[in-house]
Amino acid sequence: MIEPDTKDWTWVLERACPDCGFEASTVDRSRIGALLRENAAQWPPLLSDPDAAQRPDDHTWSAIEYACHVRDVFRLFSERLQLMLSEDDAQFANWDQDTTAIDDDYAAQDAAAVAGDLATAGAALADRFDRVPADSWARTGTRSDGAHFTIESFAAYLLHDPTHHVWDVQRGYSLLAERR
Repeated sequence: MIEPDTKDWTWVLERACPDCGFEASTVDRSRIGALLRENAAQWPPLLSDPDAAQRPDDHTWSAIEYACHVRDVFRLFSERLQLMLSEDDAQFANWDQDTTAIDDDYAAQDAAAVAGDLATAGAALADRFDRVPADSWARTGTRSDGAHFTIESFAAYLLHDPTHHVWDVQRGYSLLAERR
């Protein structure tokens, strides 16, 4: 059992991530769709690794588990973006990513199927960001814990997650290789 992540990751909007190097302040909103597509393209090679289902240690997800999470983040953020575009100060229901990982048995999912689903979800979300009207980037939404976003800050916050998880998987593969 992986210990649930209870950190408030909104700090990535204010400073660079010391692990993966992501800097929200450098995100150009005109490139959000392209950046999502680039990230989604990184996952199939990661998931084709023979160790994709292996956890590097007892506290870290496998590549498949991270990819399932990213797929679901893409789906959730697509729904939330639609809410922000259609409702004034949209309210986001709570999402417990750890419960989802257990309920959907991320660890047992098929790597090839996950890669395809992640690519589809990433493309749909990228397309949705590509269609955000110029006068809508300041529209707002509020998460159940009170975190408040504009569409622009929401996009930058989102981009950290899959970027960081590619870093997590690459680090995990390095740990597995060191044990050999």
